[in-house]
Amino acid sequence: METYIAANIETIRQRIETVAARCNRSPASIKLLAATKTVSPAVIEEAIRAGITAAGENYVQEAQAKIDAIGKRVEWHMIGHLQTNKAKYAVKLFDYIHSVDRMDLAREIDKRAALAGRKINVLVEINVSGEETKNGIPESQAIGLMKDLSGLENISVQGLMTMAPYSDDPENSRPYFSELKSLQQKIIDEGIVGIQLHELSMGMTDDFEIAIEEGSTIVRIGRAIFGERKT
Repeated sequence: METYIAANIETIRQRIETVAARCNRSPASIKLLAATKTVSPAVIEEAIRAGITAAGENYVQEAQAKIDAIGKRVEWHMIGHLQTNKAKYAVKLFDYIHSVDRMDLAREIDKRAALAGRKINVLVEINVSGEETKNGIPESQAIGLMKDLSGLENISVQGLMTMAPYSDDPENSRPYFSELKSLQQKIIDEGIVGIQLHELSMGMTDDFEIAIEEGSTIVRIGRAIFGERKT
């Protein structure tokens, strides 16, 4: 199993290096985030030994058990939808929260982070595709939310996150990733005090190479590392 996971990670890293070279980017500018939903602590340990430095979880309770077992030897990212009532736990567990999409959640994170004596890195989730089944705010509301977030002292806005619609053809994801990159620049051009947009979290197993071509700095890879998810 360990050889299998290590080989998968090496293959992904080689693919990242290839596409980075193709678009004149440094591979070091692209973080490989292992999406570890349903993956056991023992298997995550194997991925860490193979060089993984960041893991992404979808649920607070599941993450709690894994972080208790593994500790903080990797960055822990919350990549799933976060309920407001779970913010008090999330601020103690995670280094990054990718799924901030509303002001009431941001205020709760800010409050809980202050109580925990932390400043939390967050990404704002954008629903670029407009799909009703996806979380995230519409693109049209992003600048307004960023201005509101700039007033929160215990949140550090680091970037944007999105999910492209599922498709058998990875190329179909490109317009959504390109749109998020354009939105990033629009927000930067606003010059909002306290807002840093270094990160673009976009791209998963099926389309991460397209995402890198369009500027992704964090690719969230689960299946290509760990195999098909067990439900």
